[in-house]
Amino acid sequence: MNIGEAARASGVSSKMIRHYESIGLLPRSSRNDSGYRIYSDSDLHNLRFIGTARSLGFSLEEIRQLLSLWQDKNRSSADVKALVINHIAELDRKISEMSAMRDTLSNLAKTCSGNTRPDCPILNGISARCCAPSKE
Repeated sequence: MNIGEAARASGVSSKMIRHYESIGLLPRSSRNDSGYRIYSDSDLHNLRFIGTARSLGFSLEEIRQLLSLWQDKNRSSADVKALVINHIAELDRKISEMSAMRDTLSNLAKTCSGNTRPDCPILNGISARCCAPSKE
């Protein structure tokens, strides 16, 4: 199948397929006589795997490692688990940071009356966090 068909069948855009090929995450596709990319069922499996891993928040390097482990029938499941445990820890860190951001913004929003007056506790709060003079 061509790149458009592969994109539709895998759920990965043509642009991303080209990108994954350019960075070596996906092997370069074969070409037909007209020079158009041709994708196999194996390519589709890899694309779907990549798409699913991306949707789970794995980085491209982590996906590269997962693909390698997936394709290695002699792999140790401990290696896969270790990679996933590290990813979970990173997600937990990001969730914590985002929760703190949400809490800060919620507190700032509560202090704002949201009327037509120009004073804004939200902007003042953001300004206080970023632009306070240093205490040197």
